[in-house]
Formats: sequence, C-alpha cells, structure tokens
Amino acid sequence: MKNSLHRSFAILALFVTLAASGAAVQAQDKVVYHIDNAEMQATKGLRNIRNHLDVAPDTKITVVTHADGVDFLMEGAKDKKNPNVDYASLVSALKARGVRFEVCEITLKNRSLKKELFTLDAEFTPSGVVRIGQLQVREAHGYIKP
Repeated sequence: MKNSLHRSFAILALFVTLAASGAAVQAQDKVVYHIDNAEMQATKGLRNIRNHLDVAPDTKITVVTHADGVDFLMEGAKDKKNPNVDYASLVSALKARGVRFEVCEITLKNRSLKKELFTLDAEFTPSGVVRIGQLQVREAHGYIKP
C-alpha cells in the first residue's frame, strides 16, 4: 500500500511537471504585424515592433507584407516623409532580435518585382493574405495592423 501510494504521488508529480512545462511553452506570445502600405505603416510599424520587443522580448513576431507594403523591404528604401529613416538598418536590427519579414510573391508577380530587389532580411511567402490567415488560425498569432 505504501509503495503504491508513493508511486501514485510520483506519477502525479511527473504529470504536473509535464503540464506546467507544456503551459510554459504555449505561453509564448506570437504576433503577426500586417503591412500593406509602407508609406503609411512602415516607420510606425517598425517602431511598434521595437517597443513590443523592449517590453516583451520573448514574443515571436512575423511581419507579413503585401501590395504597397512590400516597398520598405526593398534595397535602399527610406521613409518618404523622413529621408533620415533608413529602413534596412531598422529591419536588420529587428531581424537580429528574431523578427521575420515576409514578402508576398503574388505582389511580386502583380507588380513585376524581382526578389533581388529586396534586402537579404526579407523572406518570401506564396500569398501574404493566406500567410496572415495561417498564422492567426493555425499558429495562434495575435493580429496587429499598425
């Protein structure tokens, strides 16, 4: 009886430990930032992401761009309202903090853009809109549109 009770407590303790470690893994915040107009959203969005990581550094952040939102990820892109803002350095700094930047390949096709026009920090996804939906539904990402 004593051995059986001890074994039951050991199994319960193992179960609680596994459940707690699983909850900790699931507790990581995951967010998708949606940018479809670089002129209106890029500087503000990059600032929001930097602030987001300053407060919650373990957040998994993916930036999905399409339509005119892809422009800030092109080589040499600058903020039209403030030419001192060089997007490449801001994007690189965020990429170093684990942020992913994804460009919609449908946009590339529709706008006749080549992948070579983009910074090395840019990754590509077949469809920006589909990717946003997948991140929200399948991967439980919160949605932010700066």
